Amino acid sequence: MPNADEELRRLKAVLEIPSGQEWEAAVRLLLRLMGEDPTREGLRRTPLRVKRSLQFLTSGYRRDPAKILNRSFAKVKHDEMIIVKDIDFYSLCEHHLLPFFGKCHIAYVPDKKIIGLSKLPRLVDAFAHRLQVQERLTTQVAEALNEHVRPLGAACVIEASHLCMMMRGVEKQNTRAVTSSMLGAFRTSEKTRAEFLTLIRSSLAA
Repeated sequence: MPNADEELRRLKAVLEIPSGQEWEAAVRLLLRLMGEDPTREGLRRTPLRVKRSLQFLTSGYRRDPAKILNRSFAKVKHDEMIIVKDIDFYSLCEHHLLPFFGKCHIAYVPDKKIIGLSKLPRLVDAFAHRLQVQERLTTQVAEALNEHVRPLGAACVIEASHLCMMMRGVEKQNTRAVTSSMLGAFRTSEKTRAEFLTLIRSSLAA
């Protein structure tokens, strides 16, 4: 049975097929299975559009979090918590290939360096633009920040709406899932964790 690394390599190879013929053939097959005619006017370019859409929505497989976070500022002295909140994101649920979307809140306590604020939304997109589950997305963002920036603590909270629960299944329109990952000082210090949660609370309650 292939492991996760083998599956990822295989998926990357499929995503980067230059001709895209396999993509378009697969979409045409799905349209036929739905009872549609892929040759009718409204669907003729649908396979190409779906290919381009999915390649964009899974472009995170081709982004390296280490490169996103590689530039830091060591001469800027700041030892208080840094938060970037209300980061909009979209991702695809790996179970049903339906979108889930919402907001991500990230914080870290610097040790010897800080990073540009724009790096954090880019980091979120690198992991969100993959087939995902919200729990793993939350953990990956916090762990990447912790590994590559090496702060005293890193934290990530994500709140999201899932179309797989809104359009099908339980069909609950106003349900949101909230997940968190707390590392370092955010896990060991109740005061640090409480400060972070207080500062993002207005967003969570919105």
